[in-house]
Amino acid sequence: MNKPVKFLILRFSSIGDIVLTTPVVRCLKQQMPQAEIHYFTKSKFEFLLQDNPYIDKVWLLEKDTAGILSLLKKENFDYIIDLHRNIRTLRIKWTLGVPSFSFEKLNVQKWLMTQFKVNYLPDVHIVDRCLDTLKSFNIVNDDKGLDYFIPYKDQVELSWLPATHQQGYVAYAIGGQHFTKKLPVPRMIELCKKINFPVILLGGKEDFEAGEAVRQAIGDDPIFNACGKYNFNQSASLIEKALIVFSHDTGLMHVAAAFRKKVYSIWGNTVPAFGMYPYKTAFEVLETKGLECRPCSKIGYSQCPKKHFKCMNDIAFDFPIKELPQAK
Repeated sequence: MNKPVKFLILRFSSIGDIVLTTPVVRCLKQQMPQAEIHYFTKSKFEFLLQDNPYIDKVWLLEKDTAGILSLLKKENFDYIIDLHRNIRTLRIKWTLGVPSFSFEKLNVQKWLMTQFKVNYLPDVHIVDRCLDTLKSFNIVNDDKGLDYFIPYKDQVELSWLPATHQQGYVAYAIGGQHFTKKLPVPRMIELCKKINFPVILLGGKEDFEAGEAVRQAIGDDPIFNACGKYNFNQSASLIEKALIVFSHDTGLMHVAAAFRKKVYSIWGNTVPAFGMYPYKTAFEVLETKGLECRPCSKIGYSQCPKKHFKCMNDIAFDFPIKELPQAK
C-alpha cells in the first residue's frame, strides 16, 4: 500500500475563489490516489468544502493563528499548494517548512490593465493557472470544470416555489461584492422585462431591497424575490434547477458554471480578461466595450469613480435569448 502523500491547500478569500479551486482538489485526488488533501480556509467558507468528497480534512482560520499553526505543523505535510499567495500564506509556508507551490497572482499585469489599460495578461483562465501549481506532480486538467456539492438538507424542491415558477424559471444573481459590479436597479428592471419569463432573483439580505424594487416594478407573477430568503447552498440549489442564469461577476456565476448552466455574465468595472469568466460552460458576455475608463479596478468600488457609471448604464440589452421561446 502506498504511503499517503499529505497536501495542504491554502485559499482564504471569497466564495467564488474557493469554487474556482475545486478542479485542483479533484484532479489531485483522482490522479494521485495516495494523496491526502487538507484544505485551510476561513471559517465562514467551511460550508463550501465540508461536503466535497475529494477533501480529507478542512482546517479553519481562527483568531488564534499561532495555535492552529502548531497543529498544522504536527500533521507533517509533504507539500503546500498555495492558491492565495499573500503575507499570511507566506507565514504558513515559513512555519511549516515543507516544499510549496504557489499560484501566480499577476498583480503587476492587473495593475497595468487598470491604470493604463495595457493588457499583458495571459489568455488563460484562473482555474488553469491554479492547476499549474500541480505540474510537478504530473497532474493534468481533466476538463470536467468546477464542482459544487449541495448537502441534502439544503436542496430546494420546485414544489416549494411559487406556482408561477414551478414549471421553469431563469435565475438572476443580482448581488455583487461592490456597487460597481452590479447593474443599477432601473437596469435590473429593464433586463427582467427583456427576459420576459419567470425569474428568481438571488442574493443576500443586503440585496433584498433592490429585489423588491424589481418585483414591485414588474409584478409577482414573473418575479420571485428570493434575496435573503435562502442560505448560499440553497441559492446554489435554485441555480442548479434554473433553465439559464444571469449573473453579475460574483460567486453564484461560478456556481452556475459548476452546474454547466448557460450563463449570461454581466460585467461592469471588471473584465473577463482578468481570467474569471464562467469556466467550462456556455456563456455570453454582457458588457460595454470601448470605455477608456474600464477596467478601473480588479475588485470594485462603492461608487463609480467617474460618476457616470457607463460600464453598467450603457450595456445594450439587444441580444437574443434563444433558450427561452417567450423572450424577446
